[in-house]
Amino acid sequence: MSMTTVAEPETLRVQYLSAEDISTAASLIYQAYHDDPVLQNVLGYKEDNPSKYETKLRALVREELASFWQEKQPLIGLYSQSRLKAIACVFDSSSELQAERYWHWRLKLMLSAGYLQTNQLIEKECTIREMLAEKGQYLFLAFIAVDPHFQRQGLGRYLLRGLDDLVDSHQQVSGLAVFVTRGEQREFFSSEGFEVFKALSFNQVEGELMFKAAKE
Repeated sequence: MSMTTVAEPETLRVQYLSAEDISTAASLIYQAYHDDPVLQNVLGYKEDNPSKYETKLRALVREELASFWQEKQPLIGLYSQSRLKAIACVFDSSSELQAERYWHWRLKLMLSAGYLQTNQLIEKECTIREMLAEKGQYLFLAFIAVDPHFQRQGLGRYLLRGLDDLVDSHQQVSGLAVFVTRGEQREFFSSEGFEVFKALSFNQVEGELMFKAAKE
């Protein structure tokens, strides 16, 4: 998949992530999700000593990216020339990338993030899958992140519109889903055609599943 969008004075390109950009993608996701309330809750964020939380978060992002890469699930990058400026991680609900994960992913994550935390993350994903079951086969946006140096330039929108092409290329899927926990996230996705599907509370953190149906 390749989509080119011209934005003066640069050309933006949406394409599958290159292997050499995995570490950059991990850094972007880590920065974007550092303050995520669900992850802070599950991974035990403490304001007076954030280092343990940050170590666990880095491990989670690393293992998630590895699992997406190994299972050949869409890792979509937004590039300007050769520089990765934004990343989106998507999985197909019918893929092998199930909530229980394969055993070595669980083992590695348990060793780095903790047994309880790993099971809580799996529980969250299982709950989301159950709530989306009526949608049949769909794509789910697990992570979306923009380089902090280039935020508020509309890059997230360019990337999200590139995902419209991804949905269109999977004729069997019903649409694209995402889970949000903040008002500004809800407003952003609403402005791009997503609708609130169901409310969800996880570990006392309120959030919403949003869904954008595929074009008929």
